[in-house]
Amino acid sequence: MADPSSYRPRPGEIPDSPGVYRFRDEHRRVIYVGKAKSLRQRLANYFQDLAGLHPRTRSMVTTAASVEWTVVSTEVEALQLEYSWIKEFDPRFNVKYRDDKSYPYLAVTMNEEYPRVQVMRGHKKKGVRYFGPYAHAWAIRDTVDLMLRVFPVRTCSAGVFKNAARTGRPCLLGYIGKCSAPCVERISAEDHRELAEEFCDFMAGRTGTYLRRLERQMAQAAEEMEYERAARLRDDIGALKKAMEKNAVVLADATDADLIAVAEDELEAAVQIFHVRGGRVRGQRGWVTDKVEEITTGALVEHALQQLYGEETGDAVPREVLVPALPDPVEPVQEWLTGRRGANVSLRVPQRGDKKALMETVQRNAQQALVLHKTKRASDLTTRSRALEEISDALGLDSAPLRIECYDISHLQGDDVVASMVVFEDGLARKSEYRRFQIKGFAGQDDVRSMHEVITRRFRRYLAEKERTGEWADGEEPGPAEAAPDGTVAGTDGAGLAEPPASTLTEDDGRPKRFAYPPQLVVVDGGAPQVAAAQRALDELGIDDIAVCGLAKRLEEVWLPGDDDPVVLPRTSEGLYLLQRIRDEAHRFAITYQRTKRAKRFRSSPLDDVPGLGDTRKQALIKHFGSLKRLRSATIEQICDVPGIGRKTAETIVAALAQAVPGGPAVNTATGEIMDDTEEPGQQTGSPGEPVSTGAPDGRRGQER
Repeated sequence: MADPSSYRPRPGEIPDSPGVYRFRDEHRRVIYVGKAKSLRQRLANYFQDLAGLHPRTRSMVTTAASVEWTVVSTEVEALQLEYSWIKEFDPRFNVKYRDDKSYPYLAVTMNEEYPRVQVMRGHKKKGVRYFGPYAHAWAIRDTVDLMLRVFPVRTCSAGVFKNAARTGRPCLLGYIGKCSAPCVERISAEDHRELAEEFCDFMAGRTGTYLRRLERQMAQAAEEMEYERAARLRDDIGALKKAMEKNAVVLADATDADLIAVAEDELEAAVQIFHVRGGRVRGQRGWVTDKVEEITTGALVEHALQQLYGEETGDAVPREVLVPALPDPVEPVQEWLTGRRGANVSLRVPQRGDKKALMETVQRNAQQALVLHKTKRASDLTTRSRALEEISDALGLDSAPLRIECYDISHLQGDDVVASMVVFEDGLARKSEYRRFQIKGFAGQDDVRSMHEVITRRFRRYLAEKERTGEWADGEEPGPAEAAPDGTVAGTDGAGLAEPPASTLTEDDGRPKRFAYPPQLVVVDGGAPQVAAAQRALDELGIDDIAVCGLAKRLEEVWLPGDDDPVVLPRTSEGLYLLQRIRDEAHRFAITYQRTKRAKRFRSSPLDDVPGLGDTRKQALIKHFGSLKRLRSATIEQICDVPGIGRKTAETIVAALAQAVPGGPAVNTATGEIMDDTEEPGQQTGSPGEPVSTGAPDGRRGQER
């Protein structure tokens, strides 16, 4: 690890002008490329106290061994040079979008004497017109098959073309009218090129003029009683309209635009692009990248624009590019795009109308792509194993933490303070093991004290369960697992994760015990104070074989008990990715429970105080009388008419409603909504202060409730 001060340029040596800079490591490999309006101001940001740098930036400057720069005249030149160097050097700390697959294009080889229509992948070639990209190659072939009836352009390979020219016989498409057969000179090279250009014009979105021309020709042929020619033209028009229907109209006719949306979290970002030509979506593509540098949404958009249009010219760059956030500054990027197109390009964020609605659709696609990518990444066994090994190495554990529990505290300004416990086993969520807590030891907002209470309650339950069952008592360890005939080991979950015997994890009625299985690692959402509170709780209970760490959200640092400095995992670490997933799941589970409690508190009812009156009979009462107000005015005999309500229960209900003094209408302070007494009473939770299990007795996955 290098000290940035060892290669820091001398004061006044860096010019105060636009330019591009490169950080190199000790082997002279370029590890980062950046541009700046002022090289002096930008580079000064890298050579400050390491404690003040973002972890990703800190990792980059300590990996580097030297820095160099190139001065340019304008910010546009800096943008162009930055793109060229990123493409040339492939620096490890720059954001690099990667396609999750090679998208197919519909290509027309206008650089050949007889242009050919075909499916192409990979790098674009000079002189070839491209349309797309498409999600599937078969979608291109279906479109081409329809259009060859109207535009019989050559589709055969060079070998087939030469063989047909040698034998004087065209291929099958030439016989059935889907190729003009230039190989046997049925059409001249000039007429065939004109046919290919008409094909390209139609694919580029200029469809209205061509369809109207065909319709006029069809009408003229009908007037001249050339009915066979009119029928062919009619079929041609139908084929073209069918090909157009494959691309839905989303914007006004003649609109050419690219819409770019970004979905991101702390670790990764997904980009989705919709290519709209002639008001129709002509192509779609997407990228995913690791955020190996500290970067804003605008900067992600700028990198996407560089990759998307870095090698494009002319009409390949549309007149309008719609983005979720503008780069800062936006003027050099817009000027660069204008230079690539050769005409003015509008770069903006849609604010209203159809374009904003379509941008929302693209955004949903980006979110789905990010979720799908994360799901694939999490389900990979090799990746999960590597993540657990990285966590073990970073925290100095004796073995990989096969069971990890994470805790988070949630509240609204000190009210309805709750906590969540989520469990990951072998890198996967074990939702049947999730638990929820109500903080009951004190009132008010104190995350550290709340964390201490939750950890204490959870592991006090574990010790009590251990003592009750007598398992592993007096220092005894569980016996070795016996191998099953099929080679698996008894007492595992099928993925190699050892578990105690089933009898120690279930009650007599078969339901899972709440806290019978201890974790190898406890993760808390927070920094050093929360970690210290969790460790103190374990120490007070005499538990010394469970590791504790915390993940601070602001800088994604891992804190260990008693350490003054955090552990900074590499930005591309699968271990950090897994810890973040666990922490985010704990936060989601906690805040969902907290919101549920708050909503139920706003919908409290005097019927809640009636002993023995459950949710079913409450709902039956409200359904029968229509409102709580009418129930108050009902007699005991009328209440007894409700199915399931006896006279004794009816008397208790009347007494409870008489004691409850009706006040003004309740107001939901979160939404401002007036809660009328005609609403049905809310669902009830467990007894206050007790953790609520989300695991169903029949073994189904736990659900929030």
